Amino acid sequence: MSLIELRGIRKTYRQGELLVEVLKGVDLKVEKGDFLAIMGASGSGKSTLLYIIGCLESPTDGKYILEGSEVSRLGDDELSAIRNQKLGFVFQSFYLIPYLTVLENVLVPTIYSKRHLDFKSRARGLLRKVGLEERLFFLPSELSGGQKQRTAIVRSLINDPDIVLADEPTGQLDSKSSSQVMEILTALNKDGKTIILVTHDEATASYAKRRVIMKDGLIYPV
Repeated sequence: MSLIELRGIRKTYRQGELLVEVLKGVDLKVEKGDFLAIMGASGSGKSTLLYIIGCLESPTDGKYILEGSEVSRLGDDELSAIRNQKLGFVFQSFYLIPYLTVLENVLVPTIYSKRHLDFKSRARGLLRKVGLEERLFFLPSELSGGQKQRTAIVRSLINDPDIVLADEPTGQLDSKSSSQVMEILTALNKDGKTIILVTHDEATASYAKRRVIMKDGLIYPV
């Protein structure tokens, strides 16, 4: 049984009187421990697909099966629980809260967690692993782009999710910081995390074990 299975996923948006079909029947399987790069040009539908996998969007049609259970028709509360317990998110724009410190930003997802972990100790340990032990009480405005993204990665891991989803994680970084971020994601994959990332960059995609291409709302193997 695959960790993730998408069957005939379609997504249509309404723009005024027009209906725009972004995803046109996507089939995809992701196994536990996979490191998948979804590549494609801007507007190909790759971020929309990632958001459906991350339960941030619901498909217009098709089935999304996660760990053997269909989640494509679940309600908001059930989807929220899945996002909190099973999924971690890393975005191109970091989305750090400007008035919270690095440590406080990392701890934000734990507010709704039902797990009984020592989250503060876990946060400090994870931040140490990514070289931010000296930045615990810095604000986002005091960090470099690479440090912001490493903070965002630790935030995505604080609830110990099985799956990490990354949307253009190197899009705002220089080449050195990009390499550091991708090495962190590679190490997470070696530790057993399933990684799915969206990118248009060949260098970023080269870290993945497997690549697929999105074009005009459909997916193709490489």
